[in-house]
Amino acid sequence: MEKRKLGRTGLEVTTCCLGTMTWGQQNTEAEGHEQMDYALDRGINFFDTAELYSIPRDEKTQGSTERIIGSWFKDRGARDKVILASKIVGRTDATWYRDRDDLTECRMTKDQVDEAVEKSLTRLQTDYIDLYQLHWPDRVAPIFGGKMRKEHYAADYEPFEEILSHLNDHVKKGNILHIGLSNETAFGVMRFLAESDKHDLPRVQSIQNAYSLVNRTFEEALEEVCVHEEVSLLAYSPLAQGYLTGKYRNGAEPESSRKKLFHMLGRYEKPHAEDAINSYVDLAAEKGLDPAKLAIKFCDTRHFVTSTIIGATTMDQLKTCLDAFDMEWSDELEKEVNKLHARQPNPCP
Repeated sequence: MEKRKLGRTGLEVTTCCLGTMTWGQQNTEAEGHEQMDYALDRGINFFDTAELYSIPRDEKTQGSTERIIGSWFKDRGARDKVILASKIVGRTDATWYRDRDDLTECRMTKDQVDEAVEKSLTRLQTDYIDLYQLHWPDRVAPIFGGKMRKEHYAADYEPFEEILSHLNDHVKKGNILHIGLSNETAFGVMRFLAESDKHDLPRVQSIQNAYSLVNRTFEEALEEVCVHEEVSLLAYSPLAQGYLTGKYRNGAEPESSRKKLFHMLGRYEKPHAEDAINSYVDLAAEKGLDPAKLAIKFCDTRHFVTSTIIGATTMDQLKTCLDAFDMEWSDELEKEVNKLHARQPNPCP
């Protein structure tokens, strides 16, 4: 498995990152362990999790994924073989992440950052996290396909410098080695970089944003920022939550699918989305390719993508995803996907 540099850290991560968000609801502890064993055997050295996981978010299963990874580290003694990424939740009224009865919101204040880091370390059964990411901003921001309204700009938020300072306390302790962002904008990335330069605080090394054949909005502003500033893109949802595999075509809802179980995939059912998604599935069929492999390899071949995060609920799915990285990408495929993108750009931002 090819490796690429993570930001300016000196770390080299595999171009495939093992996503873990289903462990604890759709997948058992044993299944999570099996996936990690297989990924490690295939040469994967990069795992991604979050204090929020498993998904969909739920107070009863919050932290379950980190606990499954932690039990695997303990059983296998494999902590030194993995570059581990986790995340702290952004601003949310789901206060169950914190042990305080008087809390009305989770925020990125010092006390909450301290609590989040320490609890993740405990669940993960490790004394350090290689890459600690802000899952989404503390401020109101145009993320997850949303739009800003005038009043949003007046909302308070934890200053960029202060958030970096809170994280720096844990960098100094060795609890976290590097920091990253997720679901962030070009404005946010530049502000964090400016404050780290100005105050000699930890530098943002990565950004984990959605990127796929049907959501290439990263290319509009963030690509330029991240290439010039050497901030690595960790592309998540390369399969558009499964839609680009073709399994939801014509309204299908497989029994074990996330759509059937959780009814949470509206982002990929916007106007024009179905036609666009079908066009890529049809292209794969025309070329004799698995549509999942086509979608994943597209992400892998972008010059600004450091690692593509894959997720699977079955071993067959995991094997298909990993095999995608061995697929050849041709000039003809590049031309065809760009033609389809020009016809219906970003139907699922």
